[in-house]
Amino acid sequence: MISYQLEMDISLQDYMDILKDSGLGARRPMNDLEFLNKVIQGSNLVVTAREKGKLIGLLRGLTDHCYRTFVADLAVVKNYQRKGIGKNLLEFTQNLAPEARLFLFSAEESEPFYQKLGFELHPRCYQLKKER
Repeated sequence: MISYQLEMDISLQDYMDILKDSGLGARRPMNDLEFLNKVIQGSNLVVTAREKGKLIGLLRGLTDHCYRTFVADLAVVKNYQRKGIGKNLLEFTQNLAPEARLFLFSAEESEPFYQKLGFELHPRCYQLKKER
């Protein structure tokens, strides 16, 4: 049975493992441990999916718990993808603050997944990208 929970003290190693095992690590600076540690420590929202204690899914983000929730990472281990875990992580997150809108950036190949769940492209989203 898969359990979903808020888990604010996830280890750097667990975070790195889920990024790697999900494929999301290809888009993250996996060799910069200090940076990754700041990322996980600076998040005020971490929702996990575990099966028998094993981390199989993670949603990481920032929220004010009432108006906006920004999803920074949605990662599911490859062997568990396409089984509803990502959807359940998003639903669990939305239920934490039902009145808050969810925002996220999507990888190109994930756009159909988010569209299927009812996410819409926002026409006025901007980013100021700093080179690393």
